[in-house]
Amino acid sequence: MLQDVTWKVIEKDLEGLAKRFKATSRNLANSNTPGYERRNISFEEELRDVVNSSGKLRMTTTDSGHIPTRPYSVSDVTPAEIKIKDEIYRLDKNNVDPEREMAVLAEARMMYGAMSRFAARKLANYRAVIAGR
Repeated sequence: MLQDVTWKVIEKDLEGLAKRFKATSRNLANSNTPGYERRNISFEEELRDVVNSSGKLRMTTTDSGHIPTRPYSVSDVTPAEIKIKDEIYRLDKNNVDPEREMAVLAEARMMYGAMSRFAARKLANYRAVIAGR
C-alpha cells in the first residue's frame, strides 16, 4: 500500500489543496490592505507531468552541476506559492478580487472533497480485499 503511486498522488494533491486554502484565506483577509499582492499555489501541472512521465526515460546526472529533469517522483513535487504582481484590481495596488478568491476557495473545496472520496473508496477496496470479499 505504501508503494502505491496513487496514494502518493492523493497525498500530494491534498497537501497542495490545503496550501491553496491557506493562501486564498490569506488573500481574503488582506483584501483591504493597500499594496497587498495576492498569492496562488501551483502544483497541478508539475504533478501531472510526473504522473504522465512514468514511461519516459529520465536524463542521468553524473555531476552536481548537471541540470536534472525534475521532478523525479511524486514526493519531489512541491506546491509553490506564487505572488501575482502583474494584475491590478484597485488603485491602491491591491490585486485581490474577493469574488475570484471565493470562486477559487469553492473550487479547492470541491477538489479536496473529491480527492477525499476517492481515497475513501480506495481504502474501502483494500478493506474488501483484506476481508476476503
